[in-house]
Amino acid sequence: MRTEQLEYIAAVTRLGSLRRAAEELRLSQPALSETVRNLERELGVDLLERKRTGATMSAEGRELLPHIINVLEAVDRLRTAAGEQHRISRMVRVGTVNAATVPLLVPVVRDFRAAHPVTQVEVVAAQQTDINRALSEGGFDLGLVNYLDGDDMPAGFESTQLLHGRPVVCMRPDSPLASLPAVSADDLLSQPLIAMRSGYVMYRYVHRLLGGRTPCFSYSTDGAEMGKLMVAEGLGATVLPDFSVVGDPLERLGTITYRPIAEDMTRVLLMLQRRKAESVPQAARDLREVFVRRARELGGRLTAERPG
Repeated sequence: MRTEQLEYIAAVTRLGSLRRAAEELRLSQPALSETVRNLERELGVDLLERKRTGATMSAEGRELLPHIINVLEAVDRLRTAAGEQHRISRMVRVGTVNAATVPLLVPVVRDFRAAHPVTQVEVVAAQQTDINRALSEGGFDLGLVNYLDGDDMPAGFESTQLLHGRPVVCMRPDSPLASLPAVSADDLLSQPLIAMRSGYVMYRYVHRLLGGRTPCFSYSTDGAEMGKLMVAEGLGATVLPDFSVVGDPLERLGTITYRPIAEDMTRVLLMLQRRKAESVPQAARDLREVFVRRARELGGRLTAERPG
C-alpha cells in the first residue's frame, strides 16, 4: 500500500467523481482507476461504485474514509517531524533536470555556500516525474524543472518561474546544421539526433516538432549535460532550451554551438518548485531566495543571439 493510493481515494471522495479527481491530479482516468483497483484488491473491498455515468465512493469506501484520513494525517505529521530533523541536519536537497546548470545553478550554490558555510547542498539529477515524486514525499526540498509555455502546474506545489527561453538545436561548429541561420524540422531529420528520454520536456517538444517522423539515426540520453557531451564528441545534434546552452563551458570553448528552430516561437519555462507545507526548513527558504535573486540578475532570460 502506498500513500499516494490513499491520497487518490481522498481526492475522489472530496471531488465526488473519478473524472474530476483525475483532472486535479493530472492523471489519466484509466491510470487513476487502475491505481484504485490495485488498492481494492489489496484491501479486499470495493472502494468505488462504478457506473456508466462515472465512478463515486462506495458505502464501504465511505466507512473506511476516516481511517484513510487518519493515515494521511499521520503521514503529514511524520513529514513535519522529519522536516524538523532535516532543519537540524542542515542539509538542503535539490533535484534538477540539468537545466541552466552553469548560468544559474552553479552560481546559486556558490553564493549560498558563502552565506551558509556549514549547510550542505545535495544536487541530484533526475527526470521531472522523479523530482515531483521526491518533492511530494519530502526527499527533495526544491526542484528545478522545465515546462512548455501553457503547461499546467501540478497541484500541491509552489511554483516560481526563474527563466524563460526558446528551444535551440545544439551541434558541433563543423556540423552541416551550423551553416544554417535557423534549423527546420526537415533539417533536423537529416542528421543523427541525440534525444532526451521520455519523461523530459524536450522529449515531448521534439516529438511534437517532428510530428512523429523519425530522424536518420537517433540516440537517447538523460539530461542536458550528457546530451551536450555527446554533441561535443560528434555523435549528432540535440535540442535543448537556450538557457542550458548559452554560456556553457563547451559553448565558450567553441566545442558546441547552437541555432534557433525555424518558424517556432515555443517558450520553455524553468520553474523552481517546492511542496506546499506549513513547515519549511529555513535553509530551503534561504536557498530559494538565492535562486530567485540570481534569476532576477539574469533578467529572467539568457539572450540566445546567433553565434558568429
